[in-house]
Amino acid sequence: MSWGARLENANPLIFQRTGERPLTASEEDENVADPIDDREIFDLIRSINDPEHPLSLEELNVVEQVRVKVNDEESTVSVEFTPTIPHCSMATLIGLSIKVKLLRSLPARFKIDVHISPGTHASEDAVNKQLADKERVAAALENSQLLEVVNQCLSTRPA
Repeated sequence: MSWGARLENANPLIFQRTGERPLTASEEDENVADPIDDREIFDLIRSINDPEHPLSLEELNVVEQVRVKVNDEESTVSVEFTPTIPHCSMATLIGLSIKVKLLRSLPARFKIDVHISPGTHASEDAVNKQLADKERVAAALENSQLLEVVNQCLSTRPA
């Protein structure tokens, strides 16, 4: 899935995946209102594939549950992600992949904010501005090559 032969971060730190969350009886009952919470959002994004490595965003510690904030009553989701290196050229693509996964998975009522953890990327303001701009996100997803790469990031890896 690499963009080229040279990796920006050839030897990233790899972190332990968290276990699967056990479902409660009320979560499995379709007749019970089940508010969306931080863990549910984290479970949606943790397995997104990194565009450079055969690892998930969770395994690279790019996403963590503590950096996910949900307010179901106000229909807001905020995800802060941390690129593995301060000059990561894939930061916008990673943010776009997170945003697309959430747009595809959540009810339309949710306002989704995806941004870089403050102080962790050299171009954090520019990347955050791109990810917050609906027109730029829509235009990016009209690019068939870019959409194909996003879909690869969102695809399930073979075990």
